[in-house]
Formats: sequence, structure tokens, C-alpha cells
Amino acid sequence: MNNIISALIGILISVMIMFNGTLSNVFGNYVSGTIIHIVGLICVLFILLITKSKLKIKKGIPLYLYSAGAIGVFTVLFTNISFSVLGVSIPVALGLLGQSIASIVIDHFGLLGMNKIKFHKKKFIGLLLIVVGVIFMAIF
Repeated sequence: MNNIISALIGILISVMIMFNGTLSNVFGNYVSGTIIHIVGLICVLFILLITKSKLKIKKGIPLYLYSAGAIGVFTVLFTNISFSVLGVSIPVALGLLGQSIASIVIDHFGLLGMNKIKFHKKKFIGLLLIVVGVIFMAIF
């Protein structure tokens, strides 16, 4: 089930980049970013109301974890900027390459409180295929 949900996330990200980029072409990068995040906030508040969940700020959580919201803002801004030049597929492919490399480094060294999961040389073949695929997509 988690694999199916993860695949659906990939589909949603592609559609999101197209919608966000189109909004950015109409309103500009900063106004569209504001619209996108206000709509997201409204959706989350609606879900919280439906599920009757309470918003709680917990103590003892490292402050850097709260930066995820800022990372989301920059992710939307950067994909909006690149969308008008590169379309949907190249930003998604390059984003997946960046995610793959960052996740390998985070796992291998156990950064940000994660358990260490060593990068085995066998996995390098998969990473190399991703790099070659992105290069082919960017060239052709």
C-alpha cells in the first residue's frame, strides 16, 4: 500500500508543478507562491476540522524541524522559476536526482537524527542510471 501511495505522490508532484508553474506565469512567482500556500493552509485547516485534530506545539523538538515550511516555499518558488523554461519533466527529473543524492547522504551518515543506513556499492549502479537518464532527458 505504501508503494502505491508513494507512486501517487509522484503523479501529484508532476501535476502540482504544472499547476503551480501555470499560476506563476499568470501571477508571477511571489504572488503565485502566496496563493499556493494560502490554499494549502486552508486545506490543512479543513482536514484538521474534519478529523477533529488539535494543533499542538510540542516542546523539545529541534528548531530546524520547523524549517520544513520554508523549504516548501523555496521548493515551490524554484520549480515555478524553472517551469517556464524547462517544462514539467526536467524539474521533476532533476528534483528526483537531488532527492536521491541528498537521501543517500542523509542515510549513509545518519544526519539530522536519522539511523545510519550505509550506501552499498551495488546501489551506485541505480544512482548512475538515474544520472544518465536525467542527462538524456536534459539533452533530448
